[in-house]
Amino acid sequence: MSASESFVVRLEVAPEADADRLDRFVTHRLPDTSRSFVQRLIESGDVLVNGEIPRPSQRVATGDQIEVRVPRPSEPTEITAAHIPVPIVFEDDDVLVFDKPAGLVVHPAPGHEHGTLVNVLRWIRPEIVMPGTERPGIVHRLDKDTSGLIVVAKNERARLSLLRQWQRRDVLKEYTALVVGTVREETLTVDVPIGRDPHNRKRMAVVRDGRPAVSHLRVVGRYPGYTLLDVQIETGRTHQIRVHCQFIKHSVAGDALYGGTTRDLDVDRQFLHARHLRFSLPGGQVVDVEAPLPADLTSVLQQLDSRS
Repeated sequence: MSASESFVVRLEVAPEADADRLDRFVTHRLPDTSRSFVQRLIESGDVLVNGEIPRPSQRVATGDQIEVRVPRPSEPTEITAAHIPVPIVFEDDDVLVFDKPAGLVVHPAPGHEHGTLVNVLRWIRPEIVMPGTERPGIVHRLDKDTSGLIVVAKNERARLSLLRQWQRRDVLKEYTALVVGTVREETLTVDVPIGRDPHNRKRMAVVRDGRPAVSHLRVVGRYPGYTLLDVQIETGRTHQIRVHCQFIKHSVAGDALYGGTTRDLDVDRQFLHARHLRFSLPGGQVVDVEAPLPADLTSVLQQLDSRS
């Protein structure tokens, strides 16, 4: 493919990825790509390892320099507008930051082709829904029933800048979570790998050959039977906080998928909110944004306060 039809992403293999398969490594480092897509890039010579064309099954080594030439979207994708009010907490010429409500899917997928955040973008900012992609400018995700901050790039320069920051783990990401039970430690770091649950494809799990995942937990409140946590994540694995909380035997309240079902609280989704983000704009300016706890989760804490 020509340079005008593509852009290059440069990756370096960290020690924790040593001996990983090349196609698996690249897939994990590039958001919103499939393994089969990456394998096609390798076979077409659009992936280089230390300047040489590799095999898809080649193993990477610590320090390897990977170059991936990714095609720009060329085929238009029909994205319908959705008139769904979603608060905007920050916007400039490069990025837009939403406070996503619970229940809103971020991008179209089977079963959720319409009424997503991308469809909202089509309504309020149609000029930044780039043709050929269902995930315009979106370099990170929130689960459907997780509320809070999500960043959208408004142009290619901003998208690549955000992508690099997420890859280098330069972004501060903090969440508020209510978990079941009493967490006795004041602070706790969970550093265990996460991968697809071999027994349930809808779930993630702590697995030996999973991707590295690190979460820092800090207690900010204790209630009878529950603990309120501030969670800072270094990585951004699928369901990371939910899996790590289950791993320490304190599942997120309301999270039926990971054992956080509650019978004594009026909560109909996982109590998880992306409250704080800090990242840089392409020009270097730092953006620091927060989103208050939404009404449904505030109500849960009021229930617990009334019992104290």
